[in-house]
Amino acid sequence: MLRTIAVIAQEPVAMFELGVLCEVFGIDRTDDGVPAFDFRVCSARPGEVLRTTSGMSIVAPFPLEAARGVDLVAIPGGAVDGPYDPDVLDILRHNAAGGGRVLSVCSGAFQLGAAGLLEGRECTTHWRYAARLADEHPRACVDLDVLYVEDGPVLTSAGTAAGIDACLHLVRTELGSEVATRIARRMVVPPHRSGGQRQFVETPVPSEPCEGLQDVMEWVAEHLDEEHSIPTLARRAAMSERTFARRFTAEVGTTPHKWLTSQRVLRARHLLESTDLDIERIARESGFATAAVLRHHFQREIGIPPVAYRRAFTRQPAPA
Repeated sequence: MLRTIAVIAQEPVAMFELGVLCEVFGIDRTDDGVPAFDFRVCSARPGEVLRTTSGMSIVAPFPLEAARGVDLVAIPGGAVDGPYDPDVLDILRHNAAGGGRVLSVCSGAFQLGAAGLLEGRECTTHWRYAARLADEHPRACVDLDVLYVEDGPVLTSAGTAAGIDACLHLVRTELGSEVATRIARRMVVPPHRSGGQRQFVETPVPSEPCEGLQDVMEWVAEHLDEEHSIPTLARRAAMSERTFARRFTAEVGTTPHKWLTSQRVLRARHLLESTDLDIERIARESGFATAAVLRHHFQREIGIPPVAYRRAFTRQPAPA
């Protein structure tokens, strides 16, 4: 289970990437039904002032040793040039080998590489540094087209905001979609951005949809079991069909049909994890006409069939 999380802060500290980890794991949200995390910001110089990349300073209260033996050790970005602290590299190796996980945000992948944890694994980093990471670690499979990659105990994410996606994925994997959704709702971010098992995406992060689209999207998310089409959605948005389709694709980053399918798959995931409904009922509740249609889209987007997903992620035995 995901209970103890240690973030290692090193000069110059990447404030946004550190903030992502603090926001997901470091805030007490037990009043919202989120389990309490034992969250530790660690440093080789605990209690001392550390420079950041943003013109301010921070103090990490925990020593490096507090990062040993935890469920997750995270590196929040940082320098791409070594040398790296050998104690930090040892902690990363020890945690990955001892049943824990390691996570990097953005350029933090370079320290995972220096620890030997990317050898033979799929990974990612900020697009600006991907070629360099591949050159320095030729046995790693560096992928430019993903938000994040999980390969064994190693989880790497692309630049900046993709760290949020990686963290929420980890929460969803360990604690279920309901907990991940509650954290995402408090952060006002999507609990899941569409893609396959490894989160392949072909478009940039979309800009915030305009108010008309946002209203339609929220309404559709609450009525996924109903029929939807470009004409009906365009009328609800008070736009022509052509304008609606063009604006949706430009602002959301995908077509209305693909977005609707991903939302229905997300709904099916939640029902598979949290209920004992049979597959036919889940298909109807999610807006898929039949269980066969659900299986087709679920397998294509998630990479495994619904029954296998339920077996892997359900919190209690449930019939398929």
